Amino acid sequence: MEHSLENAVSYHYDKFPPKDLDYAQFVEPLIKATDAVARYDQMLKNMHNSEILLAPLRNQEAVISSRMEGTISTMDEILKYEADHDAETGNAANVRSEVIETILYQRALMAAQKAMADGYLLSQSFIKGIHQRLLSFGRGASKSPGQLKNEQNYLADKLKKKILFIPISPEKLQEGLDKLFQYIEQSTHPALVKTGIAHIEFEALHPFKDGNGRIGRMLITLMLWSSGIISAPHFYISGYLEDNKNLYIDTMRKVSEHGDWESWCCFFLEAVEQQAIRNLSIAEDIRALYEEMKTIFSEALSSKWSVNALDFVFTNPVFRNNKFTTKSGIPTASAARFARVLLEKNLILTLEEASGRRPALYSFEPLMKLVRV
Repeated sequence: MEHSLENAVSYHYDKFPPKDLDYAQFVEPLIKATDAVARYDQMLKNMHNSEILLAPLRNQEAVISSRMEGTISTMDEILKYEADHDAETGNAANVRSEVIETILYQRALMAAQKAMADGYLLSQSFIKGIHQRLLSFGRGASKSPGQLKNEQNYLADKLKKKILFIPISPEKLQEGLDKLFQYIEQSTHPALVKTGIAHIEFEALHPFKDGNGRIGRMLITLMLWSSGIISAPHFYISGYLEDNKNLYIDTMRKVSEHGDWESWCCFFLEAVEQQAIRNLSIAEDIRALYEEMKTIFSEALSSKWSVNALDFVFTNPVFRNNKFTTKSGIPTASAARFARVLLEKNLILTLEEASGRRPALYSFEPLMKLVRV
């Protein structure tokens, strides 16, 4: 193997879950994180249409979480793909594989959230189902979707050709997963601490051939939501983890190397606090834009359908003209007139002119400016 094993840290056999956490070391970060998430959640509760307004945050998470795995795509590419493909994968010819992978992340997360809303609990089979969806198409399809690893895998620094971490062995994996899900179900740790410890343990198990980082980050959102810390499944943490990627990996290694769960808890709680503050700020900007645009759309369109038009462009900030006329619930003639008015007033921009049978592609730029990453 071309990567060096020197200084690699191995999985912490028989040390999970941690027996005695020294809460004194992270009580302050716990209080701050709890407070920041409570403020963020209060805003979610007050937002009567959070699904419309916060869908962009899910797209943002898909872009950033995939980027952490070296999959580079942009918000604009993701939304253009969404504008052109209704079906699960649609006709994906001419679409970069990175875009497909990011879309699959976003779809897998939505499916997981819907399944939990329907009463499914977090379990091994649930996680395998998400994994199968995440790797169902494109490059991931050859990486055993939905199947646990059967060979030893590694976390490596590809640039320095160094192995940083050796996850649990395939032989011990099932026992490790049983312990993890037993911990999730039965532990009396505070929900934020439990979420952080479950996340790091999942990453240390690295149960799949590929996609572990993305599933592990989804687990954070799903656990915070299922434990009732957030009332809607809109809390995404990849932004902070990407910005602090080296510290993230170093702190994770310390857990296995020195049994230092407390430093990990401090790091994770700081991540939750900072991300809650950031998410709250973006969500408030989106909500303020929505309120401002409500008046502008109402005056520009002078129609009882103006809120339908507004909701459509917030849900689909990049869209084809034909989708606007057929999917917005607005009568066709009115929708066609609306598109012309919005263009005239520079509320939407033309990304691609109509050509032949292909309708024009538009962008609702005021929202895109807020959510591009």
